[in-house]
Amino acid sequence: MFDFATAFAEAFALVFAGDAALVQIVGLSLWVSGCAVLISCLLGLPLGAALAMTRFAGRRALVVAMSALMGLPPVVVGLTLYLMLSQSGPFAVFELLYTPTAMIIAQVVLVTPIVTTLTRQVIEDLDRDLSETLRALRASWFDRVGTLLWEARLALVTAALAGMGRALAEVGAVMIVGGNINHATRVMTTSIALETSRGELALALALGLVLLALSLGINAAVLGLRDRAEHQVAHG
Repeated sequence: MFDFATAFAEAFALVFAGDAALVQIVGLSLWVSGCAVLISCLLGLPLGAALAMTRFAGRRALVVAMSALMGLPPVVVGLTLYLMLSQSGPFAVFELLYTPTAMIIAQVVLVTPIVTTLTRQVIEDLDRDLSETLRALRASWFDRVGTLLWEARLALVTAALAGMGRALAEVGAVMIVGGNINHATRVMTTSIALETSRGELALALALGLVLLALSLGINAAVLGLRDRAEHQVAHG
């Protein structure tokens, strides 16, 4: 019990002292996940809106596939990307393996289906409510999409935050393609796994506290945006 309490005390000390190693790991985590979520939104928002607003052959299969990919096993994504980026893979020439870029790609593959599916659901529901009004205004397809994206902006930010939470919590895929290299590709989740296996509980706990704080902050933001959106709907 004394060792456990000591580890917690040291962990809090590392957090409040702004330990250099801790800051570097957290900073890289936020950079990798932030870039991945931004790219996922650039891909997922228009794709989700297109799936919600258009009807074409194979649409149903694509919708089902996107929903299924939300539960894609991270280690499978990591293994697939590893094979593609390794020296014998088709993209070896880019030399991306064991770099932050490879980690960003892995997170994009995992987060994009989430953003796409949530966007499609939001836009479909909103289009159902506003379709008659938009038709009466003779809005073009692009005007309808732009209007719906704007009206759904709070819900879409919620989708982006959900993607950020997923990205920050990822460990399997980023460890496979990133290699968990010190001062290069070591992020919070992979560092926690490594430091725990080493018995270095202070740094592992410190990173866990930061990750928990970020997770709670994201969930609080999601709930706040959801309540605000419901309030706007209720009051017109």
